[in-house]
Amino acid sequence: MKKLKGWKNIPIGGLILEAGNAKDYITGSWRTFRPVKLREKCTNCLICFIYCPDCSIKVKKDKMEGFDYNHCKGCGICANVCPFGAIEMRNENEYQ
Repeated sequence: MKKLKGWKNIPIGGLILEAGNAKDYITGSWRTFRPVKLREKCTNCLICFIYCPDCSIKVKKDKMEGFDYNHCKGCGICANVCPFGAIEMRNENEYQ
């Protein structure tokens, strides 16, 4: 693997030097809004899981368990695609 010397040599948009290393980078602190599951509305259709660009939807035994807040960037895609309104975006300041 080629090592880059200096930040000026990194191309615009960044650089991924190896596959599967996203779990090593904690990116959840970028969030302004966080998704919150409304259990009474969730039917476990997992549409949120399919659309999440960060793989931040936790699934266990075919059920939505919650969110990986270490990697969720708060984009709100999960809340927008949920046909049952089971995900609500809330201000991150409420949880700090």
